[in-house]
Amino acid sequence: MTKVIIYTDGASQGNPGRGGFGVVMMSGTKRKEISEGFRLTTNNRMELLSVIVALESLKKPQLDVTIYSDSRYVVDAVSKGWVFGWNKKNFHGKKNVDLWKRFLLVYPTQKIKFVWVKGHAANVENERCDELAVSAAQSGNLRIDEAYERENRS
Repeated sequence: MTKVIIYTDGASQGNPGRGGFGVVMMSGTKRKEISEGFRLTTNNRMELLSVIVALESLKKPQLDVTIYSDSRYVVDAVSKGWVFGWNKKNFHGKKNVDLWKRFLLVYPTQKIKFVWVKGHAANVENERCDELAVSAAQSGNLRIDEAYERENRS
């Protein structure tokens, strides 16, 4: 069985503000990095989006996937089963519904284990994800987080 190790991180400059995510994926001798920046978003959205994009990029189903994240928001929501309860209640009163629904579509396609890691604690791959996320947020090529901007028009 193929094992995949994924590190994820999100960053925002202001909350809300410019944001980005970074992903490092490893399987055997293969390594892949993914990052993307957005002009207006939140840190929690970037943390969650990093996990979603990583999972969506896997080409084979039912792989053994371990996701390392410094986001308690994401790790606890899944590991403690909160997101499944939120889903049953149609996410009433919850934020980032668009992303949680997207996550729930990809989640059953793999065998996933979440591991929380302390951020900025000299974990090489977590630090690399942070570098990718910050760099993406500072780039001149920022996407529009359409769902966030639509929901938060003033």
